[in-house]
Amino acid sequence: MKKDNPIKVAIINYSKKNVFFRKILRKSLYVMRFTGFKIRGLGIRTKKNTAIFFAFKGQSYSCSPKAIYEYMLTDSKYDNFEYVWAFKEPEKYKFLEENKNTKVIKYAGKNYEKTLASMKYWIFNYRLPEHIYPKKNQVFMQCWHGTPLKKLGYDLKGTNNAMNSEKEIHHKYKLDAKKFKYFLSPSPFATEKFCTAWNLVETNKTDVMVEKGYPRNDYLYNYKQEDVEKIKEKLGLPKDKKIILYAPTWRDDQHQAGVGYTYKTEVDFDMLKKNLEDEYVILFRAHYLVASTFDFEKYSGFIYNVSDVDDINELYISADMLITDYSSVFFDYANLKRKIIFYMYDFEKYKDELRGFYIDIDELPGKITKTEEELVQAIKDTDEEKYREKYKKFNQKFNCLDDGQAAKRVVEECIKVD
Repeated sequence: MKKDNPIKVAIINYSKKNVFFRKILRKSLYVMRFTGFKIRGLGIRTKKNTAIFFAFKGQSYSCSPKAIYEYMLTDSKYDNFEYVWAFKEPEKYKFLEENKNTKVIKYAGKNYEKTLASMKYWIFNYRLPEHIYPKKNQVFMQCWHGTPLKKLGYDLKGTNNAMNSEKEIHHKYKLDAKKFKYFLSPSPFATEKFCTAWNLVETNKTDVMVEKGYPRNDYLYNYKQEDVEKIKEKLGLPKDKKIILYAPTWRDDQHQAGVGYTYKTEVDFDMLKKNLEDEYVILFRAHYLVASTFDFEKYSGFIYNVSDVDDINELYISADMLITDYSSVFFDYANLKRKIIFYMYDFEKYKDELRGFYIDIDELPGKITKTEEELVQAIKDTDEEKYREKYKKFNQKFNCLDDGQAAKRVVEECIKVD
């Protein structure tokens, strides 16, 4: 993995320790970048019937931006739309240019910012850089990337985030809220939490919420069995074993300068291999914010590192069960009504020191484990009947609008043809 130069690493490390220095540094960078963005946009008019898409910091073709884009391609009403996708590695996604009126560009830089200045609709699932603002005649749609379990933004009261104080986090979310035209929500629960996290009630911006279901979850209702077979073949998965998707989240206090947020695997994979390899294989999926520092070569044939698979939906439909900790992936996976296990070895620390939760853990639709022995036992437990009613109540509360048609509803509500 390529690391940043020593000077940049030293600056990042010092900024972690000195809040005043970090504040001055960030303010200086903001002014410089904001000025550059404004200058690059001078004289560029917003073009009608245009949309730019962006997912997970430009790292993948996935999530609700993908679902919305693919729906628009199928609706003749949008035949005259011009589409742009922005990626960190655009050469990997040139295949999208085979679709009608679609262009792929590199994320960040002068050309990217000039393109932003010309696009009518900005369809993102992640926060905009602080220095970038849509014009009054542009539409920023924040799709976000999951129903929140962990507290966000203004709801954080005390945090051990390695890079931001509570005040700094609140400031970032305040800037975000100024840019929203639409904010997608899959449920009344999520709407309420997004409104408090971005302080939308206090700023009279609750009207930006679009509660129509998550386009990203349409695939979970519309896929076919042949899709599952193709994905398993692509990943080289055995046909005679059950598949476990293990998708842990990141920790706010684990950050390495020059690398980014990291994650120390607290699972004894040797023990899991010994107890499970006869019947199971594991798909390991690192969070998109976590640097890919995992090496599973010694577990070849038992653990498959699928962190580079763009669309996690492919992994959802391929897996017989999900293991996670505090990642919001379980909200989406619950739509499939398959087994979910929670491995929360650091529950007290995460709840009290790092984030805190929006829901009571008693509502979680699956077994909660805190030791590896409990985890193995839960995996092997075949009695799912005791969780069936819990799964039903969970989906009624958190996935009540997901039905395979969310992208259609969102597009019809938010994207107009000029």
